[in-house]
Amino acid sequence: MKKILFPLMAIAIFIAFYEQNREHPNKIITGLAIVIFMFGMMKLSAKTPSKNQDEDDEKI
Repeated sequence: MKKILFPLMAIAIFIAFYEQNREHPNKIITGLAIVIFMFGMMKLSAKTPSKNQDEDDEKI
């Protein structure tokens, strides 16, 4: 899944920046590209362990 997310996120952010450089940027395309990028970031960051994981385990 990670192999698909990185290129997809890179393409989405490239499209978002490209649209902003046009004379009349399409807000829908830019919005969708940002949503795809944020969805990818959410999926990637969900696998990162919490910094306070040890403290949470001790409370139980």
